Amino acid sequence: MRSPRRRRAAAGLLIAPLLTGCFASDGGSADDASGDGARLRVALAFPPAENFSPYGADATLLSRLGVTEGLTKLDANGIAAPALAESWTRENDRNWLFTLREATFQDGTEVTPVTVAAALTRATEAEPVTAALSGTALTAKADSDRRVRVTTEDPDPALPLRLTSPGLAILSAKAYRDTRVNPVGTATGPFEITKVTGTTAATLDRFDAYWGGRAQATGIDARFIADGSARTNALRTDQVDIAEAVPVSQASTLDKGTRRETATTRTTSLLLNTESGAFKDPKLRAAARGAVDGSLLADDVYEGHADAGVGIFGPAVTWAAAQRVEPAGRAKAGDPDGTSVTLATYDNRPELPEVAQVLQQQLREAGFEVKLEAREYSRLESDALAGKFDAFVGARNSLLDTGDPVSILASDFTCDGSYNLALLCDKKVDRAVAAAEKESDTAQRQRVAMNAEAAILGTDATVPLVHQRIITGVGASVRGVILDPYERTLVGTGTRR
Repeated sequence: MRSPRRRRAAAGLLIAPLLTGCFASDGGSADDASGDGARLRVALAFPPAENFSPYGADATLLSRLGVTEGLTKLDANGIAAPALAESWTRENDRNWLFTLREATFQDGTEVTPVTVAAALTRATEAEPVTAALSGTALTAKADSDRRVRVTTEDPDPALPLRLTSPGLAILSAKAYRDTRVNPVGTATGPFEITKVTGTTAATLDRFDAYWGGRAQATGIDARFIADGSARTNALRTDQVDIAEAVPVSQASTLDKGTRRETATTRTTSLLLNTESGAFKDPKLRAAARGAVDGSLLADDVYEGHADAGVGIFGPAVTWAAAQRVEPAGRAKAGDPDGTSVTLATYDNRPELPEVAQVLQQQLREAGFEVKLEAREYSRLESDALAGKFDAFVGARNSLLDTGDPVSILASDFTCDGSYNLALLCDKKVDRAVAAAEKESDTAQRQRVAMNAEAAILGTDATVPLVHQRIITGVGASVRGVILDPYERTLVGTGTRR
């Protein structure tokens, strides 16, 4: 579960950066459908950890399977584009008016300003707060028969971008009748969940009344297979049509035609616990940073399917490299002298335990004693956020939650951040992030975001290891898989076999 830490004060957002490429799809859209396709069999790496709640990590599962939508969505260049809202206007610094398209929920009820306002209101009340709303506060009210007014507590120049987050999906009133938010049959996407089998599988049928046109696939049979080798084997033996997150160790076992590699904004990092334990001492954090060799990890563990870590934002964020700022004021490395630390990671991404093993060796050579702990992510996150480990190896998509570089710096590295695995609370960092949050001009905001990145790296709370490329296994008969650098989508109306 995400941390229930305090909400931050105000935050603004930036129009998202351009990524290296557009969403890559190898098939057509629903418009060029030539008849019904077969059901798709999809293997996903992460099982639902929160009963498909849209307010946590499961939100991405829902969006990747084409179940949920928000008022807006990210387009190929990372700009907010129409979704359930067909247009919007900014009335003033704090008020935005969204005009809804004609659409229906999967339970047959209409998407109305009242239901949209209620859904957004429920998101603001979620505990822990959904990542997209970390550091901000908003209210939503129906304005007319087609429009919703969203008001932010402080100026938010790119609110439409924030509303693209999978965590701000719009569900019908039926979804909120119980204490648990239930997306089964209450969303608006092209596919509707009809059955959930614990954390092992889910059945989805096509939602024929989808406003964006009827999907070509008649449904999806999703399996959650945490073991990467098993996922790949399932594709290779024709048990599934699509396997996400193929481990690099398995990539060569797939035919070239079924292996798709996508540059993403995901960075694998070593996060050091700055609040308690050995790495509370900045000299030992500096020693750990000095011991790490990211290029070795990229070449050996990732077998060339990754780039050595250069910052929180990697090469997929095209503007970052030219504006990167060298961290200043770093502590001088101390002597670990046999200091014992616990290094934790999760095995849903099979490279991570191997990365942890290599780090263990590198840290040992620097003088640390290192104990490893690996579990499935859903069984690890709460302990990591509670500071029960000295160090944590995780793969984080830096632009997943909102598409805004400043938002992830705020949520992951400030005192009141909602996903602060390093438990960092540094006044210099908070000031740098706050300065970035105030900027509404795109170029200027990017520049100050890199100042904030430098301030964070200067604490050695995080050590970027590699910038990942994601490998997706796609069966030869499948068309239209969406290869999204943000990793928010995988199956759409044009995906079929």
